[in-house]
Amino acid sequence: QVQFVESGGGLVQPGGSLRLSCAASGSIFSIGGMGWYRQAPGKQRELVASISRSGRTDYVDSVKGRFTISRDNAKNTIYLQMNSLKPEDAAVYYCNAFPSFSVYWGQGTQVTVSS
Repeated sequence: QVQFVESGGGLVQPGGSLRLSCAASGSIFSIGGMGWYRQAPGKQRELVASISRSGRTDYVDSVKGRFTISRDNAKNTIYLQMNSLKPEDAAVYYCNAFPSFSVYWGQGTQVTVSS
């Protein structure tokens, strides 16, 4: 089965930027829709952004205008460009299919937003 490996997280000051990457061990084109999800301490995991096979994107209201999801089917990789980061964006970020499948959850990458 396909495995996802997220990277690119780290510590950033409020207002800063990060670019997350998610490398898949198999074809994301075959999977179809992909998404970035996040889970903050004490909160449920939530969908942040999704992208269809054709490239149509959608975002949760709290990140619209600040985050951009993209995909490179040839590289089996999806990205999340995060700008103007806020403390409330701090979480572990995961990629998965959209809708998600439990078998695809990886380790995620930690994003910390703090001055």
